[in-house]
Amino acid sequence: MGLLDGILGGGAEGGSPIGAITDLLGAQEGGLGGLLGTFEKSGLGGLAASWVGKGENLPISAEQIQSVLSSGMLADFAAKLGVDPQVAAGTLAKVLPQVIDQLTPDGQLPAGGAGGGLGGLGGIADILGKLGR
Repeated sequence: MGLLDGILGGGAEGGSPIGAITDLLGAQEGGLGGLLGTFEKSGLGGLAASWVGKGENLPISAEQIQSVLSSGMLADFAAKLGVDPQVAAGTLAKVLPQVIDQLTPDGQLPAGGAGGGLGGLGGIADILGKLGR
């Protein structure tokens, strides 16, 4: 089973992958903008900006994900998927750039309040569906 299959299919404990990603993106104060600000504060703002911009998405490693996200956020995400935090970090390294890219099709953050324009569970489900093709 591939990485995206695992995310789309749910975790070993039946957690909602869509809910886990939505929760992660919404966990930051300020929503998507807040999450991108966390990357900036960690010295990875240029990398995250590539996901928002219209050019190529720069890759991120699991170790970089771990350096940006708090251990609590990563542990919560992992628990919702039923995987260990290192596996969750690897999953986010593969998926987060693409999710943020899809959430920012015009090369800028969407207007949408504290949630950062996440479009709810349906919006994330649509994005993950596109990535799984």
